[in-house]
Amino acid sequence: MSNTSDISALRREYVAAGLHRRDMLADPLAQFRGWMDAALEAHPDDATSMTLATADAQGWPAARIVLLKRFDTEGFCWFTDFRSDKGQQLAQNPKAELMFYWRGLERQVRIRGRVEQLPYRDGETYFHLRPRGSQLSAAASDQSQAIDHRVTLEQRVQDLDQAHAGEEIPCPETWGGYRLIPHQIEFWQGRENRLHDRFRYTLVDGDWQLERLQP
Repeated sequence: MSNTSDISALRREYVAAGLHRRDMLADPLAQFRGWMDAALEAHPDDATSMTLATADAQGWPAARIVLLKRFDTEGFCWFTDFRSDKGQQLAQNPKAELMFYWRGLERQVRIRGRVEQLPYRDGETYFHLRPRGSQLSAAASDQSQAIDHRVTLEQRVQDLDQAHAGEEIPCPETWGGYRLIPHQIEFWQGRENRLHDRFRYTLVDGDWQLERLQP
């Protein structure tokens, strides 16, 4: 018996209504906000999950799921450990892409742009909004680094909790936020027979230009 799993015959059909140019707002952020609101209503637990794709100085790509924590006219923000793989890659190559996929709505959004660190106070403010357990985990973990055993990590968390019993957990200087400043945003709507609708906004000389892409 072959160990190869052939999944080429798997199919799913997309049945959502179409996406027309007249539906697309002039401002892609406003367009994104409308789609995000619909996703939050349909699947609130997963709506803010996004794939963050980065690449290091040698061009090796890496992707992982992170959570969008805010977005506005300045960009799309998330929080993490600066020492993590993604933090190191962004230090070497401060360009990235975000991707949202909302299966129930048959929609996808890709956002590409330059990335910058948020001010420390932004990270500190958000850090202290998190549950204490999440604060302890973030402060005790040297994210992405090898460790001998989970027990070691759990002991670090316990020691840190005891050291700050009855006190606020200090936000590490190695933990905080990033902002992706978009220069390209693509909206994808699944359609029947894979004839999907795709519209891409590109920032040119300060203005957003919109074009339809072939599927």
